Amino acid sequence: MEIRASAEDYLETIFVLEKKYGKVRAVDIANYLNHSKPTISVRMKKFCDNGYITFDENKCIHLTEKGGEIARRIHARHTLLSEVLMAIGVSEQQAFEDACKVEHNISEETFACIKTFYEKFTNS
Repeated sequence: MEIRASAEDYLETIFVLEKKYGKVRAVDIANYLNHSKPTISVRMKKFCDNGYITFDENKCIHLTEKGGEIARRIHARHTLLSEVLMAIGVSEQQAFEDACKVEHNISEETFACIKTFYEKFTNS
């Protein structure tokens, strides 16, 4: 299974919801992303089959190491890019939306340079 932007968004959503609520169910993801529960269920089965998530006995969803690595990377990108955009005057909502678009397509090199620049800027 190739991980594309939409898949990264699902994994990031699981990560965010797990941090916020401690447990994640398919309905939580559906509500958060404003998707239908059947759509989420199909997607979660694919993620499970490909080793990105597991289900416990209560049907709660957990990221595997493989899924968690992707989710943490995307979330870190999203967070930093949102902060950078807000620092230059973009509204919080717009920064969040734009960061979501950029986080999937930006190269590792460019992201690392943005991160280094921003850290120097905020530590000055």
